[in-house]
Amino acid sequence: MYKEKSILAVITARGGSKGLLGKNIKILNGKPLIAWTIEQVQNSRFIDKLTISTDSRQIAEVCEAFGIKIPELRPDYLATDEASSMDVLEYVLNKEEKSGYAYDYIFLLEPTSPLRKKGDLDNIIQLAIDNPEKDGVVSVGKVQLEHPMIVKKISETGVVIPYISKIKEAYQRQQHDEALFPYGVGYLIKTSAFRKEHKIYTSNILPYYIERWQNYEIDDIYDFKCIETIMHMEEDKL
Repeated sequence: MYKEKSILAVITARGGSKGLLGKNIKILNGKPLIAWTIEQVQNSRFIDKLTISTDSRQIAEVCEAFGIKIPELRPDYLATDEASSMDVLEYVLNKEEKSGYAYDYIFLLEPTSPLRKKGDLDNIIQLAIDNPEKDGVVSVGKVQLEHPMIVKKISETGVVIPYISKIKEAYQRQQHDEALFPYGVGYLIKTSAFRKEHKIYTSNILPYYIERWQNYEIDDIYDFKCIETIMHMEEDKL
């Protein structure tokens, strides 16, 4: 709790992964991937409760080994490719409220983004609650190579054209304006705002800027190896 505002953290972790089989419990620098996020939450001063939503008994067993009891798996309709994280958050909030618990903010954390600095989670919480006129905070990192001004696609006639036709083209990085990507360090939003709009990206969200080395999410083995290397390089910051 921070300034009398309660925080519910939710880690979403499906068992199925097409890009990297079993990635949420794959061993990363000595511990299962999801354990990095669990321990980061456990080290927070302000998060009141952590809930992990998974459809996998194997993931649940790993989480329980790190101190997080998972009494039941998420229902089948939330375990499909079509189910969104927003649907999962709605389900978790409904369960909490039926049990008599209400929270001022809900904090979505993705286990595939383990590159969080010490204090990131609490800094996000403080930024949000110190700006009560805003709906919440989303972590963002500066886009490095795949800037919208240079991204291409193939036309119907088979030639290379700008992905967005109305955008000004640039060929050097120095010509780019600032483009940001919402890497999954953390997504924090007022429960009331989420209930109203059923999304995190409302029109009233603040940015939390992360460092260049944090601009990675694990979708495949190449991401995994990159993050593994970065963790060795930035070990003192984690």
